[in-house]
Amino acid sequence: MTHALTRLLRRCLGAALPLALTLAALPAMAGSALSAWRLSRDGVLELRTSPAASLQAFYEEGRGVVGPRVWVDLPGAPQRTRSVIGNGVVRQVRVGRPNDGTTRLVVEFQPGTRLDPSNLRLVGTGVDRWKLEFGTAVAGVQPIGEGDLEAAAAPWRPVQPTWGSWQPSQQPSGAAVSDSSLPSVPRGRFTVVIDPGHGGPDPGAVGINGLRETDVVLDVALQVAQLLQSKGVRVLLTRTTEVDVDLPPRVALANNSGADLFLSIHANALSLDRPDVNGIETFYFESSRSRSLAQAVQNQMLAVSPGSPDRGARPGRFFVIRRTVMPSALAEMGFVTGSLDAPRLADAGFRRRMAVAITAGLLQALGANP
Repeated sequence: MTHALTRLLRRCLGAALPLALTLAALPAMAGSALSAWRLSRDGVLELRTSPAASLQAFYEEGRGVVGPRVWVDLPGAPQRTRSVIGNGVVRQVRVGRPNDGTTRLVVEFQPGTRLDPSNLRLVGTGVDRWKLEFGTAVAGVQPIGEGDLEAAAAPWRPVQPTWGSWQPSQQPSGAAVSDSSLPSVPRGRFTVVIDPGHGGPDPGAVGINGLRETDVVLDVALQVAQLLQSKGVRVLLTRTTEVDVDLPPRVALANNSGADLFLSIHANALSLDRPDVNGIETFYFESSRSRSLAQAVQNQMLAVSPGSPDRGARPGRFFVIRRTVMPSALAEMGFVTGSLDAPRLADAGFRRRMAVAITAGLLQALGANP
């Protein structure tokens, strides 16, 4: 049922940041979305925020006697401001109030520090947890001369939030279908965003014998990601664990990633009183490429679920397919309330076959040849 994200100055900095800078509680942050932060010993800036807070990260190039700065803006203003003296390449960390509605946390680096803004990443690790990774391309402090302070204000460059790519792990147990027949694509040419529906406190539909939609779709989504990556596709997932991710961040991840395809994976439901209702369906919004994607995924899912009614690839207006800018589809793998579909969705072997089928549909939509 369809309802309604660290690397940082790692060992390449050597002795930089030998001390941890910590504000574990920040009790005076009432009204601010920022509830706590710390700069860890290995240089990772970790943030704790109010759930589903909207964050923006920015970069300003240093010049002359002014070092580069990276800062994060959050909703709500702190009741007080403060700064903590840094160490090594970090000059200081400040919590400020640029206006009455914003909290700004600034990491200011020493003059001469080299940051590559293309490597900057603001990574959501949970509904209220974030990490800011500056990347590893830091050359260290270089000798500099007297600079022109007036020229220090380089243009601000926004850093788009990202939730990172999923890394393949051990093959799930109970795999019943080989992926050897899946075609490959040139490695790195294509990016696909996989969106496991629901999560965390939102289990989605709950069906026969307590079968939860979130458990089914996350298992299948992780396997699809693994299969796609093994065939050369770069994969991003909107979630990889049981966390609740709102719909706009799911869309933002897809739209900011330059992805070629987006697929949201769900399981359907009607009522426990209607176990006779079963079937597979896939939704798309408007575009012919989205329709082709939906049809490819629909056909492949039907092939591994004999007897399950074909409810079609058809138009839908779900937020995640309506607001994404690339070809997008939303797949419903069957009914957790259906007497035919539910036992299948509860079976690890069937979920593996479904993952292979969805992967095949995605690769077909990317133009891969069997």
